[in-house]
Amino acid sequence: MVSREYVKGDLPEKAAILQRDGETYAIAPHIPGGIVYPETLRKIADIAEKYGAAALKLTSAQRIAIVGLKEKDLDAAWGELNLKPGAAIGLCVRSIKICPGTTFCKRGKQDAVGLGLKLDEKYHGMQLPSKFKMAVSGCQNSCSEPMIKDIGLMGTAKGFTLSVGGSAGPRPRLGNVVAKDLTEEQAMDLVERIINFYKEYPKPRRIGEVIDEMGLEKFKAEVGL
Repeated sequence: MVSREYVKGDLPEKAAILQRDGETYAIAPHIPGGIVYPETLRKIADIAEKYGAAALKLTSAQRIAIVGLKEKDLDAAWGELNLKPGAAIGLCVRSIKICPGTTFCKRGKQDAVGLGLKLDEKYHGMQLPSKFKMAVSGCQNSCSEPMIKDIGLMGTAKGFTLSVGGSAGPRPRLGNVVAKDLTEEQAMDLVERIINFYKEYPKPRRIGEVIDEMGLEKFKAEVGL
């Protein structure tokens, strides 16, 4: 019998992503909206030092990845962090990226932080037919890049503009604007209707591909627009 060597890969059950060296892993605690306080930063830094991490990387999903951990240290590192893992892999809601909005930014027109954190609490990590990203910006500068997210919300003086179907990657696509001048409550309701429709879609497609496949007007009718 020919023995097979163990081939390493990502470890979803440990929320760990194999690195280029083929030996070490990165983990990324969930930091909703990228808003973090000194005690959490100290904890992350201390654990990175304790377990010999190669680096700390600020990610595009507003997390802090601890890069270069040994497999044998993953459980201990997570235990000491006492933070939920960020949904960095898998067919799920990966992240809700938010800008400072009216909480911090002088240019903010809408409360991106408040809405973004509500979306994060409700949807982060939810299993869906494909990976799914959201973003909320407080003004039209769009610092959180809502137009290239599966669902994007952009603040204006009159409310939130909602777009659907954006993505970057090898087949970039700008989102389709489907609603304007939404209150926070209306935005939450429409996001829920879109997610509920998408959860039942029978094919593993990004939602932009779903819109291209069925047509924008049919999609809008399906979600009650």
